[in-house]
Amino acid sequence: MAALTAAAVAAVAFLAYQASANVPDDLAAKPKASSSASASAPAGGHGEAKPKRDPLAVPAGSGSGMRVVYALKDRRVWLVDAKGKASRTFKVMPSSVSAAPGSYAVTSRTGSVQGSDGVPIEHVVRFATVNDVTIGFSAAQDGSMDEPDPTVKAGGVRMSRADGDAVWRFATVNVKVVVVP
Repeated sequence: MAALTAAAVAAVAFLAYQASANVPDDLAAKPKASSSASASAPAGGHGEAKPKRDPLAVPAGSGSGMRVVYALKDRRVWLVDAKGKASRTFKVMPSSVSAAPGSYAVTSRTGSVQGSDGVPIEHVVRFATVNDVTIGFSAAQDGSMDEPDPTVKAGGVRMSRADGDAVWRFATVNVKVVVVP
C-alpha cells in the first residue's frame, strides 16, 4: 500500500512540475509584493492593464472632415462627422476585390438590386472601381454576411441591414470615403 501511495504522489508531483514548466511567461509572472494597494493597479490586481481601445476611435491617417472610413485589415467602417467624431462604427465582410487604400467619393447609390453573387441587396453605396469591378457598401436583404466566394470577382462590402441603413442615410453622392490598410 505504501508503494502505491508513493507512486501516486510521484506521478502527481511529476505532472504538476510538467504543467508549471509549460505555463506561458505572461501567466507565470509573479505580481510584485506591495505593502499598500497602488492607485494605478488594475482592478483584480493581475499584472499590467492593457489600455482599452475606444471602438469609436477613428483610424489615424484617415483624413479630416465628414467621411466614411473603411479599414481593410480590421474589416470595420466608421461614419465620421464634419468635426472628426465617429457617430457609428461596425464590422463588415469584404468581398474578393477591394479598393486600394486612398481617398474616394460616393459615385452612385441604388435602393435595391441583385448583387453580383446573386443575393438580393439593398442600400448600395458605390465609391470605386477596380479592374472593372465596382466597389461599394451594401446589405443583404436576408441579413447574411457570409464569407465571399474567392473565385467570384465581386466588390460588395457587406454589412448588417441596420448598418446599411446608417450608411445609406450618411453617405450621399460625393461624400468622401477613405480606405485605410
